[in-house]
Amino acid sequence: MNPTSPRPSRRGLEAFASRDFTLYQVARMVTIVGGEAQAVAVAWQVYAITHRALDLGYTGLALFLPALLFLIPAGHVADRYDRRQVILVCYLAQLVASLALAIMAIADVRNVFWIYVVLFLIGMGRAFSGPAATALIPHLVEPEHLVNALTWATAITKLANVTGPAMGGVLFVLSLDRLFPRAHLEGAAIVYLFTLVMLVIFIVLVAMLKVRLGRMEHRAVSMKVILAGFHFVNRAPVILGSISLDLFVVLLGGATTLLPIFAGDILHQGPRGFGLLRAAPAVGALAMSLFLTRFAIKRHAGRKLLISVVIFGAATVVFGISTSFWLSVLALAVTGASDMVSMIIRSSIVQIATPPEMRGRVSAVNSLFIGASNELGGFESGVTAQWWGAVWATIVGGVGSLVVAAAWAGMFPKLRAADELTPEALRVAMPADEPVPAE
Repeated sequence: MNPTSPRPSRRGLEAFASRDFTLYQVARMVTIVGGEAQAVAVAWQVYAITHRALDLGYTGLALFLPALLFLIPAGHVADRYDRRQVILVCYLAQLVASLALAIMAIADVRNVFWIYVVLFLIGMGRAFSGPAATALIPHLVEPEHLVNALTWATAITKLANVTGPAMGGVLFVLSLDRLFPRAHLEGAAIVYLFTLVMLVIFIVLVAMLKVRLGRMEHRAVSMKVILAGFHFVNRAPVILGSISLDLFVVLLGGATTLLPIFAGDILHQGPRGFGLLRAAPAVGALAMSLFLTRFAIKRHAGRKLLISVVIFGAATVVFGISTSFWLSVLALAVTGASDMVSMIIRSSIVQIATPPEMRGRVSAVNSLFIGASNELGGFESGVTAQWWGAVWATIVGGVGSLVVAAAWAGMFPKLRAADELTPEALRVAMPADEPVPAE
């Protein structure tokens, strides 16, 4: 763990006493901004080429499949090798993939198959970097500041989620043809070049981190060691319940993939309006995360998790039936705020209740659930919108989220009863042979 500054930290800013944590969060901020801008460009570009909701769904499927295919080796790699080095290699691969997207946009490639191929490569990089990145954070701060660090990490993610889509929408309508008449730099090409710059900054900042973890898992490679993450999650109902709840709720209730349809065909907005809709959940999440950095969740964590899911589902229904642009923006902001509460509680449970040497593999399982809820959820949204239309697909998904919240409250009583986010409190929800680490 990095030494922290001897200066006393202000309440809510304790995690930033660590130099490495501060550097890493700046790095995350810039790369998420670039990635979100790129997501806006890809979605708008694909829909402009095909005008089919199903093809938007395929973008999510292309990003999710690598997480499914490489789940087991990704978690093992995060525990077997230096997590910082794993992150650097993965983001170098994503840089190459973003360069490919830029080249295709400049060349005006109209075959979306090649876009899906590049998205698959980006998904592969995320599949391996995700567990390593998640497992790295506890090593950057003192143990007593971990929940504060996770809250700030999520807040910074949401700030980037706000900035990135808006930046993507603005850059997408720009044209640099007057400056570079032969380069055809306009629309998606400009956005992809911007993402490349962000990736370069990320790689430089992560290379500056002083933390050197080396190997966390020292046992010889075996199927038991590789699959230990699954075994641990399966025997920890509070972890299994929290991450599976997020999986099914976002799988059913997430409407992000359909936003180009709502922006263009239902609310009659262009790329800038799409950027605002894309950013709205992050605005709500950012506001909530900043509130929680000051007023942390101290009691009744499980109950608050379930309530936040109910609010998420109800706001999704409101978004689905809305024909007002600003009401739609507000509903999406509420989904983001409620999802933020869920994310912080879930990530805190996973990190606090998992031994350090297993965090890579458990984070890989968690990443699979998150990826399924986001990317596979995007595919599900595209398919159901193709069948029923975007409006009914969104309404049904929101109602489904409410049903899932009620079902999980009954199926996972230990999750519902979870109280404080501390090792001592979580120990009672863990099996006897899987102790919560005392760090």
